Amino acid sequence: MMSEIWDFINRYYWNPIVTDSGYNVVNTITWAIILVLCVYALHSHNVFKRLGVTINQSFVIGVVCYVLFGSSLRVLKDAEIFAPPLKYIFVTPIIYFVVFAVTLAALMLSIRIYKERYYTSFAVIGLGLASVNIGVLLRSEGIEHPIEALLIVALAVLITVSIYVGAGFAKIEFLRSRFNIAILGAHLLDASSTTVAIDFLTGYSGKHVVENYLIDLTGTGAVMYPLKLFLLIPMLYLIDSEFDEVELRDLLKLVVLVLGLAPGCRNTILILFGAGG
Repeated sequence: MMSEIWDFINRYYWNPIVTDSGYNVVNTITWAIILVLCVYALHSHNVFKRLGVTINQSFVIGVVCYVLFGSSLRVLKDAEIFAPPLKYIFVTPIIYFVVFAVTLAALMLSIRIYKERYYTSFAVIGLGLASVNIGVLLRSEGIEHPIEALLIVALAVLITVSIYVGAGFAKIEFLRSRFNIAILGAHLLDASSTTVAIDFLTGYSGKHVVENYLIDLTGTGAVMYPLKLFLLIPMLYLIDSEFDEVELRDLLKLVVLVLGLAPGCRNTILILFGAGG
């Protein structure tokens, strides 16, 4: 019985981390459940309120700096900068806990020193950590695909701006919200990075179950655009309309933002430096 349990754990959880082979149905569902539990714990224990933190524009900008730190740290792993077993902690989902711990430590330190003016220090620490990672990548890898990386950003910006302008003409107010349009932009960056990697480069493949299925079905990474929009637009509408509690609503939006921005930044940085596939 125990051997069967260990075989199950190795097959669906541990081996995908060791080999960095991506997601399967079992671990995808598991990580999703863990994420929901973590969000529930953060909200039910009033973590942000106890720290005196409001999820506003300044705080989100700070969090973005740590997303860049985590994404570039992940690329350092892809570039084989770290050796086993250290490199395993920089594979999803473990890296999310590592980056969360660093983010929380920096946040608490900034609050302790600067009180309510913690925003700048919080962001600077995250940006500094990300800069160190980028510096290491510049030294060890060098820039490999600058045009493709620029194309990723340009596609994401162009489509995001088009949606924002179109929402204005159509008077769809929830798509004119800065937070909502930032979330769409983050996920469109992820979709653009997948499109460029699959359709314009070689040696890259998707990590997610649904992503791989749809790419195999259609033969193009661009299938991620309608998938993202089909899922996100109704989700954002439901969050805005069904959650009256501002703190919970903004926390959910922050999580959705990070879930799109983290892989989008990782993929873009990975392509820029040609660090792996």
